[in-house]
Amino acid sequence: MRRLGCAALLPILVALATGPAWPKAVLDEAEALRIGQAAIGRQLADHALLDTAGKPAGLADFRGKPLVVNLVYTSCSSVCPTIVQTLDAAVGVAQMALGPDSFAVVTIGFDVRHDTPTRMRAFARAQGIDRPNWWFLSGDAGTVDALTEEIGFAVYPSPQGFDHLALTSVIDQEGTIYRQIYGGVFEAPALVEPLKDLVFGRRSDWTSIEGLVNRVRLFCTLYDPRTGGYRFDYSPFVGMAIGLLALAGVAGFALREWRRVGRRRLGA
Repeated sequence: MRRLGCAALLPILVALATGPAWPKAVLDEAEALRIGQAAIGRQLADHALLDTAGKPAGLADFRGKPLVVNLVYTSCSSVCPTIVQTLDAAVGVAQMALGPDSFAVVTIGFDVRHDTPTRMRAFARAQGIDRPNWWFLSGDAGTVDALTEEIGFAVYPSPQGFDHLALTSVIDQEGTIYRQIYGGVFEAPALVEPLKDLVFGRRSDWTSIEGLVNRVRLFCTLYDPRTGGYRFDYSPFVGMAIGLLALAGVAGFALREWRRVGRRRLGA
C-alpha cells in the first residue's frame, strides 16, 4: 500500500514542481499586424489611468500635443525592457529635433494584477527613464482591456508571462491613432518622422507666418545617419532658390532675344 501511495503521489508532485500547464502562445504575427494596422485612424477614448503616484491621469489630459503610447508588463525580463530602451533612444533624438515639450510619452502596464503604480515607478527607475513629459501609467482590468482593443495591441497569456505584439503608437493632437511602429528594436526616424509631421504640420496653412515657418522646419529638419540625430538644413530651399534664379535668368535672356529678333523684323 505504501508503494502504491508513493506511485500515486508522484504525478502530483511533478505537476506541482513544474507549475500549471499553460496553453502554448497563440499570437499570430500576421493577424496581430492586421489588428494593429486596422486601428489607424481610430480615436482613443479618455481612458482613466493612474500615474506612479496613484493620481488620476486620463488620456484626454494629453490632448493638444502628439502622444506616443506603448504597453509593457513589469515582470517581463527581456522584450519589454528592450522596447522601452529602444523607445528611450528614439525619444531622446525626437526631443532634440522637435523640442522636449512638443509631444508626450506614456508607457502603460497591461498586467493589471501586478502593474500597480508602485511597480510602474520601479520599472521606470530600473530602465533609467527620467525624461520630461514621459509618464508611466496603470489601470484596472476593464480600462486596460478596452484600451488594448482600441489601440490594436494583441496580447495573450503564455508560459513565460505574456505573448504580445511589440507596438508603439503615435497619436495625433486630437487623440487619433496616426502611425503604428512595430518591433522591439527600431531606428529613431521611425518615431521622429511621424512626430515631425504632427508637430510641424504637413497640412500647415501657407497663408500664415507660423504655417510657413513650420513648413520650412518640416522640410529642413533632416536625419543624419552619420550622427544618428537630426539637423536643421536650409540647403534644399537654397538649391530650389538657385534653380529658380537660373530659370528666371534663362527666361529673361530668351525674352530679350525674342524682342531683339522682333525689332529686326519690323526694321526690315
